[in-house]
Amino acid sequence: MTIHVVKLAVGADTVEEIAVWQQWQMAQAKANGLPPRPVCGTRSWPKQAESILEGGSLHWVVKGAILVRQRIVEIAPVTDEHGERCGLYLDPVLVRTNPQPKRPFQGWRYLKPTDAPSDLGEVGSADIPDDLRRKLVQLGAW
Repeated sequence: MTIHVVKLAVGADTVEEIAVWQQWQMAQAKANGLPPRPVCGTRSWPKQAESILEGGSLHWVVKGAILVRQRIVEIAPVTDEHGERCGLYLDPVLVRTNPQPKRPFQGWRYLKPTDAPSDLGEVGSADIPDDLRRKLVQLGAW
């Protein structure tokens, strides 16, 4: 059964900032002769890796709400400024989701498919600025 991962986008205030960071990350990987793909390094290895790799996504929490997800394509070691850690290698496509409030937490958490927000499907809904979308969620209007 597929399972997802949810993680705070620390240091990113918008989905666009995640995209810019990942573009830089992919350019650095390419310059170092590595496959140009975004990776999220974490301290803990998921015990349910097989279920994650059956179509699971990393759902990013941006300023208190899940706003976007990326499919996890591989789980393998990554070496970054923190040393060798677990790398969640991601599909570079950022898929906007219907906003879902999420309280702060450390690290990452599993997210059941039944608890995951659906992808944005309404025409034009992806054009709403993140801060307005977040306020609508907080007000219970979304």
